[in-house]
Amino acid sequence: SDRKAYQRIKIPSRAGDDGLIVCHPELVEGPSTFFKKNLQFSINRVLLLLVIYEKNMLESLITSKTRLRLLVKFFINAANNGYLRGLSEEFNESTNAIRKELNNLSEAGYLAKADDNNKVIYKANTTHPLFAVLQKIVYQHIGLDTIVEMVLARMGDVKKVTIIGDYANGNDSGTIEIVLQGNNLNKDYIAQLSLKIEKEIKRKVLFYLNQEAKGLVIYKEAK
Repeated sequence: SDRKAYQRIKIPSRAGDDGLIVCHPELVEGPSTFFKKNLQFSINRVLLLLVIYEKNMLESLITSKTRLRLLVKFFINAANNGYLRGLSEEFNESTNAIRKELNNLSEAGYLAKADDNNKVIYKANTTHPLFAVLQKIVYQHIGLDTIVEMVLARMGDVKKVTIIGDYANGNDSGTIEIVLQGNNLNKDYIAQLSLKIEKEIKRKVLFYLNQEAKGLVIYKEAK
């Protein structure tokens, strides 16, 4: 069934979108063997394969930690942007390492860039046909989809879930701050829920209830 699923999908190709190490000789071997063979594939191909398996494999597929951090920075929140020296300081990495990955992602079309007062400002290219797919994968990598699912299942009448602090700014610091807004929220269960989520996503979670918050809205009740 894996082989059939793959053959039905037309894999796009784009010049300059190299740099990911994945495997792919035979999907029939299964995802475990599939992602161990070190064949070089494009980001486009990887994203489509991730959709097939619907698993969070971002960290195992992207061998460059710098590239992974840039993807989280720009795709967790499309409003985020940055420039070379600022990103170098934020990540505590050399400008050469940051420049290389910015160039790779820009040439592949995943990042847009613009000049601003002698600085080149980078941000996610929201017009790219795979923007939504890549953003979803980043959400899965961080665990935001798990957070929304568990909150809605246990916390009562939740109206909105907002990420604030480091993660709203695209910094994978290990502590996710979340503001829940709603009616009759289950305050007694919040400590247990935090622990359950932390075990699932391997990151610390801090909840704030019914506070005004500006940040990344990851859930809002439809009216």
